[in-house]
Amino acid sequence: MMDHLTVLPHALAQDRLTRLRERETSRSEFVTRLRQLSLILAAQAAADLPLEPVDITTPLETTQGSRLRGGVTLIPILRAALGMVDAFRDVVPEARIGHLGFARNETTLDAELYLKRLPDDLALDTVWLIDPMLATGHSAAAALSLLKSSGAISIRFICCLASPEGVRHLAETHPDVPILAAALDRQLNERGFILPGLGDAGDRQFGTGTL
Repeated sequence: MMDHLTVLPHALAQDRLTRLRERETSRSEFVTRLRQLSLILAAQAAADLPLEPVDITTPLETTQGSRLRGGVTLIPILRAALGMVDAFRDVVPEARIGHLGFARNETTLDAELYLKRLPDDLALDTVWLIDPMLATGHSAAAALSLLKSSGAISIRFICCLASPEGVRHLAETHPDVPILAAALDRQLNERGFILPGLGDAGDRQFGTGTL
């Protein structure tokens, strides 16, 4: 079930991720390191976007180049993925942006939708669903179902950290969606947090909560 997971083999990504994990990392540094890691993830995700040939004229002669075929739509899962959006837009500034908001029920660990704002014509684009963490996989699976029901066809899920439980859940519910992550961690704890993890990415960015 790990066949559709790609773990990013990049030294700089591992350095930034280690800094994100550290308990002593301040909120301002956490925000900076998350943005830096997101830039690397975005560049990797963009490496295999579809291209089409195009004739251009340089200052010296006419030649053939390549341009992206089709667009990119970026869908952050609120709120934690807000810290990744600017980095992804730096890599693909023409990307359209949608938003999906889920709150985790702390008793059942299920994802409960509270916001849905999606662009039209998702079938025309490559869709990147982003979230710092793939923990239980419930929010990601619910988001993928919504994207598909809204017309999305080509989708990739991109995260900083994934758990084996979350990867298995997406493999069972959405086996057609590839996952790109900076690391695959050991397991979830009884509260659904990734171990060793980095705590709650939203709390550590926005200064609320305890993790």
